[in-house]
Amino acid sequence: MPPLLSVTDLSVGFGNGESVVRNVSFDVQPGETLALVGESGSGKTVTCRAVLRILPKIAQIRTGKVVLNTGDGPVELSSLGERPLRKTRGNLVSMIFQEPMRSLSPLHRIGNQVAEVLSLHRGASEKEAKREVLTTFEHVGFPDPERAYRSYPFELSGGMQQRAMIAMAMVAKPDLLIADEPTTALDVTTQAQVLGLIKDLQRETGMAMILVTHDLGVVANMAEQVVVMHKGRVMESGPAAPLLRSPAHPYTQQLFDAAPAIPAQPQMAPELPQDDLILQLKSVAKTYTLRASSMWKPDVLIHACRGIDLNLPRGKTLAVVGESGSGKTTAARVALGAELPDPGGEVLFRSQKGGEQITVHQMTRTARFAFQKKAQMVFQDPYSSLSPRMRIQEALTEPLEIHNIGSRAEKRDMAEVMLRKVGLNTDMMQRFPHAFSGGQRQRLSIARALMLEPTLLVCDEPTSALDVSVQEQILTLLEDIRDTMNLSYLFISHDLAVVARIADEVAVMRQGLVVEQAPPDTLFYNPKHPYTKALIAAQPTPDIDRPIDLNLVAQGAGDPETWPEAYRMTDSEMPSLTQLEPGHKVRCYV
Repeated sequence: MPPLLSVTDLSVGFGNGESVVRNVSFDVQPGETLALVGESGSGKTVTCRAVLRILPKIAQIRTGKVVLNTGDGPVELSSLGERPLRKTRGNLVSMIFQEPMRSLSPLHRIGNQVAEVLSLHRGASEKEAKREVLTTFEHVGFPDPERAYRSYPFELSGGMQQRAMIAMAMVAKPDLLIADEPTTALDVTTQAQVLGLIKDLQRETGMAMILVTHDLGVVANMAEQVVVMHKGRVMESGPAAPLLRSPAHPYTQQLFDAAPAIPAQPQMAPELPQDDLILQLKSVAKTYTLRASSMWKPDVLIHACRGIDLNLPRGKTLAVVGESGSGKTTAARVALGAELPDPGGEVLFRSQKGGEQITVHQMTRTARFAFQKKAQMVFQDPYSSLSPRMRIQEALTEPLEIHNIGSRAEKRDMAEVMLRKVGLNTDMMQRFPHAFSGGQRQRLSIARALMLEPTLLVCDEPTSALDVSVQEQILTLLEDIRDTMNLSYLFISHDLAVVARIADEVAVMRQGLVVEQAPPDTLFYNPKHPYTKALIAAQPTPDIDRPIDLNLVAQGAGDPETWPEAYRMTDSEMPSLTQLEPGHKVRCYV
């Protein structure tokens, strides 16, 4: 049987520069998953975009050909005319892009954007398309498909937007799906369910897939064939099982070594001190009102956070873990004063030991200005965190300008100190953000957050968009900065392997509630709550003999009304957060 897709001797370059993809060749068989693995900048995405010819105008396919074997015979995509190529894109071959915020139209509802694929390529009526889209939304894990259908992209979290992109690519059931880091922005339970969904769809339809990823755990669970790329070249390729069990190339082994993992043995840590708390959240709740779709229907109340109590000791890291939409980022925004808690909730901040305690949501304008110097945030997306129109020097010194700190020379000196602190060269000061990789941009975002010498840093998924080797560097950097500057971190994440490494205490959130809270050594090796167990089971490991247990994931990540009776939650009734042992709290009926 001929391969569904054949890429032969492909080379791609930009302008007059050297080729960034060099002599790449691989075949994808029908129903098979081929993983393209490598760090950021290795040429994975450019290779995939060359298959569909959606490269920038400055790019050229310099050598090679791409052949798609359809039911009507072979089609050479690399030389196909633009009109027939449009019929292929989204119909026979679909692509999931890595950055949903840039790929979705901000002016159209999510449902209409996904339904457009069926109307263009299948001629489906509006009613038929909506029915198919809602079914697909349910499959990719939207808790309320109808609400998602009516929503605009800005009304959804990053993880929810990525689910919409996955639904858009899969709704037409293509012959080949090109997935460019499809689960990078997703929490581990949704990632496990989406990967399981893609596998089921492959079995049902015979769909093949090219999976672009840096996560070897995902590769171990999904791929039959693996192609490892570095600096535009293929380093190693072959069947997944022998390659993952015994990688031959040093670069592949380097990727394995950099992959974060939950430690095999618990690392016993002392109980956290409670006598010097930099941040306290007491009974914090946050409710949003969603406008009804018509004047005849009542508005819908969205409970983003419900009764959260968290304490962050000075110099320590409190990690908040949970799936997209669980309320993690909302809790962080309330902690920083960007959102007001519902009446009855309280956020307390103490800049230094023995100093004055501030009630964050009751600050005057002057007090808020002073508070913002002491509490800063590092955002999830390094590509959107820096203004594309500002040089690095301007971006770093802007906080000092706002707070009127230092002379022009002193500001520049401070920027140079921070650049060195995050491991970058000071000769980068006059460049613009587009000249940097994702990892470098995240370092710049951290440097900017540190310019005002804060005592509290809120890190919202700071490593989720980065490949494993860069992720390792950023985590090491954050640990070093925390220890040398005595910083306190409120660390938002869905990656348990990252949390196991950096956190002193972990709070697991689901549907706006903390369902379990404990130090990492307790939480990961003696989990009690079914949702915590699902998070741990969903963590992919780069071991082909240890696949994700989708049944355990589905049980814990499913409807709370189906959980075991001791943990069951409904809209009207839910157990309280109970301390089962010192430092270990679980939401359950005792």
